Amino acid sequence: MARKSTKTVTRAPTTATKTARSPGAYDASSIQVLEGVEHVRKRPGMYIGGVNKDGLHHLAWEILDNSVDEVINGHASEIEVTLDADHRGITIKDNGRGIPVDLHPTLKVPAVVAVFTKLGAGGKFDGASYKHSGGLHGVGAAVANALSERLEVTVWRDGGSWQVGFVRGIPDGKVRKLGNARGSGTSVYLRPDPEVFGAKVALDPLVLRGRLEAKSYLHKGLKIIFNDGTGKKETFFHAEGIAEYLGKLIQVRGKPSVHPGAFYLERIEDPKVEVAFAWTEATDDAMYSFVNGVPTPDGGTHEQGLRNALGKSVRAYMQANKLDPKGVSVTLDDIKEGMVAVLSVYVLEPQFQSQTKNRLNNPEVTAQVEGAIRPALELWLNENRSTAEAIVARVIATARARAASRAASQAVSRKGAGTGRLGLPGKLADCSSRDPSKSEIFIVEGDSAGGSAKMGRNRKTQAILPLRGKVLNAEQASLSKVIDNEELGNIVKALGCGIGKTFDISGLRYHKVILLMDADSDGHHIATLLLTFFYRYLPDLIRRGHVYLGQPPLYRVDVGKQTFWAADDAHLQQILREQTRGKPEIQRFKGLGEMMPETLRDTTLDPKRRLLVQVGINDELATDQAIHSLMGKDASSRYEFIMERAPEAEALDV
Repeated sequence: MARKSTKTVTRAPTTATKTARSPGAYDASSIQVLEGVEHVRKRPGMYIGGVNKDGLHHLAWEILDNSVDEVINGHASEIEVTLDADHRGITIKDNGRGIPVDLHPTLKVPAVVAVFTKLGAGGKFDGASYKHSGGLHGVGAAVANALSERLEVTVWRDGGSWQVGFVRGIPDGKVRKLGNARGSGTSVYLRPDPEVFGAKVALDPLVLRGRLEAKSYLHKGLKIIFNDGTGKKETFFHAEGIAEYLGKLIQVRGKPSVHPGAFYLERIEDPKVEVAFAWTEATDDAMYSFVNGVPTPDGGTHEQGLRNALGKSVRAYMQANKLDPKGVSVTLDDIKEGMVAVLSVYVLEPQFQSQTKNRLNNPEVTAQVEGAIRPALELWLNENRSTAEAIVARVIATARARAASRAASQAVSRKGAGTGRLGLPGKLADCSSRDPSKSEIFIVEGDSAGGSAKMGRNRKTQAILPLRGKVLNAEQASLSKVIDNEELGNIVKALGCGIGKTFDISGLRYHKVILLMDADSDGHHIATLLLTFFYRYLPDLIRRGHVYLGQPPLYRVDVGKQTFWAADDAHLQQILREQTRGKPEIQRFKGLGEMMPETLRDTTLDPKRRLLVQVGINDELATDQAIHSLMGKDASSRYEFIMERAPEAEALDV
């Protein structure tokens, strides 16, 4: 796995005279002043959260949100996004007012240059040019520019078109007029810098598509055209807005609604609130929230306002109609379970937790959102009695199920965490370390593979848990069945963090949970079953970066005195093409158990030489859809998936 590196050039401070100082001395000359582009390139994580896949796409979101702000304020109706064929660059074009190109009165540079080079330069501070906006601090465009290998801006306004280019945040020339032109708008082309994001820079068309589709639902009347780099063009336009979006989300998640219709509210007064939600048969809840058109995956005060309104309204209806269940208390979690909600608010002066805008912090918004939703929801429940009773029945059933499963969950949790090594699975070969941050567990396929892994491991920090055959498909099983399943139960016991309502991340005994299966189709299937279990019942382990996939070799290639390891058939062919001397001898491993302990250690277990793939969730909706479609009870979606991709399969390993 290639490591990403950040190469930064830092200018030394300029002084009138330079004096020699001893190594390690700390004086005034030790203080460096990084401004603008230099500071962004030196500390990109401060502005985009990191130089991983999320940070890479954040550059596109910054430019996209500027175009969406034109839409929000009534100045644009269409956005076109075009991905380069190699996925390394992207163009975002809107038909808004066009960024001003005249000289800034104090900076004495064209305004468009100021926007893309000066941190804190923007038109969204006074509330006059933009009433609502996702961009607030005047740094987004400049940050995207600073972290781009190449960025080019084309502006249409005032009867003409202008263009200016930048290289790693620095203008490569003056703003030049291209000629006369009709209409107005802005087009921004950016190519993220491989010096920042690593050599294999590539924007993901699926991630882009998901964000663009969501934007089209959030803004009624907005037309978004997406060119994915393959010649395929897709148009998103949704006249019904988030009411239509809710229906799409419920359909994608694959769990039907438990009541007819859905709750929908649109309040025009500030803060503008638009919300739609319904209860489904799912065992979890899903809330998709947005502030000024920007997704807030970490929630915030606006989501708290919705939760407050939800809990108080449903409890009030139950009390008024004497529907409170006997012998069990109803919690907010019981009320929320199965609910799918879309919440969009527009705040004049939003306070986000960071530049990445993942969470809203305005304290006053909680009461404002609750005040907008609660009376409307109480009225809706009372006017739709059959719907309200279906919702209450679902809430009560959830509360009773929670009470029934708590004892089972606590029993599993007690056996895993809080009792030291008592109750640990008999097949677990534990490590001696008691420090979870230094400990890792390999969940391996079969006793023979477990035997090789036990002999090849580092006993101090590496634990081995062998599994017997293919595990239960957790997508088609209830919590009680999962707990009763011996193999999955052993995993929960070994991890020590509990499961379900009693899950406690502090009890996790290993900070690296590594799924180590054979490098064949059966191994991939077992790994998929385990990932399904972790996603459905221990999702926080994935969200917090604790779950990994081991990458054992499938082939050993000996050429003379050299030995190569191939992960798959494609890798094998690459190795063979590169060997021009000597006759290669190829050995295909039937399984991990066939490897000598030393071989398994050197190729797969040793932290200095192994290859691990960290499991993450980039798009909750897409992940949920994939798990449900490919692992759920409905076989038709799997059949459709196979038929669509059958031409892509060169050979099947069966």
